[in-house]
Amino acid sequence: MIKAGIIGAAGYTAGELIRILINHPDTEIAYLYSNSQSGQAITSIHDDLLGQTPLKFTDEIKEADVVFLCQGHGKSKEFLDNHTFSDSTKIIDLSQDFRHQAQSQLGNRQFVYGLPELNRSKIINAQNIANPGCFATAIQLALLPLAQAGLLQQEVHVNAITGSTGAGQAPGGTTHFSWRNNNISIYKAFEHQHLIEITESITSLQADFDQDINFIPVRGNFSRGILASAYTHFDGTAEEALKLYQEFYADAAFITVTDSSIHLKQVVNTNNAIVSVEKHKNKILVTSIIDNLLKGASGQAVENMNLMFGLDQSTGLRLKANLF
Repeated sequence: MIKAGIIGAAGYTAGELIRILINHPDTEIAYLYSNSQSGQAITSIHDDLLGQTPLKFTDEIKEADVVFLCQGHGKSKEFLDNHTFSDSTKIIDLSQDFRHQAQSQLGNRQFVYGLPELNRSKIINAQNIANPGCFATAIQLALLPLAQAGLLQQEVHVNAITGSTGAGQAPGGTTHFSWRNNNISIYKAFEHQHLIEITESITSLQADFDQDINFIPVRGNFSRGILASAYTHFDGTAEEALKLYQEFYADAAFITVTDSSIHLKQVVNTNNAIVSVEKHKNKILVTSIIDNLLKGASGQAVENMNLMFGLDQSTGLRLKANLF
């Protein structure tokens, strides 16, 4: 059995991770670290797990085969600077601290960017993983097939809407119910932090890519899920576009490619992603949908764990969608 520890175990992504791991056939949870909740039952925070586990939060770090860092951005590096783990302990970081190439190393720990559809072979041999961002995951799934084919030759326009859980569990001015309900807004237009990792992934496949990615992030009035739509110039036919995406994702464990219209309820509460491909005059429109807490965070982190320990990528992750 793989012994897993979770640092920052009281947050949204940690809650999803706990739910997956207590049902994972090859994993047992060694500890759930939280300074603020130490000694409390985890169901005092993650009450959806009531009746499923007797685990409690702790402020002690124990031995584990893999440690998931589920703290806020900037906290993972700080935590690793102040705590020592065995060289044999694998680290999977869910913050943005090690996603960018210039920041991917800390001491003797080199972090591999953990998007399985891009870096599967590297992940299998990795000791440390930087889990992708949720927006970054959805947008890369929409663009990487074009990049691999060298077809991103003009500006790319992206509009993506996310649920309130994407902002984390700590309440804020734009996350509480009375502001978010019956409301919608744009934030960080053209300068969202996920653009850096998106661009690095694209140029790893298409080295000459030097166009703008015009990204408009939107706050949605729902709890979870991301719908990202991207369009750019494309000279081929609709059939050629669909074939390009089907071939790129032919062996992907959780990706479905379609030319049909899609909606968020098809993937919420699952680790699945659906990518819809359409041709409109001289443009290709690609829409991707994911659950931001699963395929965009904790589910993808477990995909990475599975690959790192030689398991089938989908182990413990075949969850059904709630369509109602």
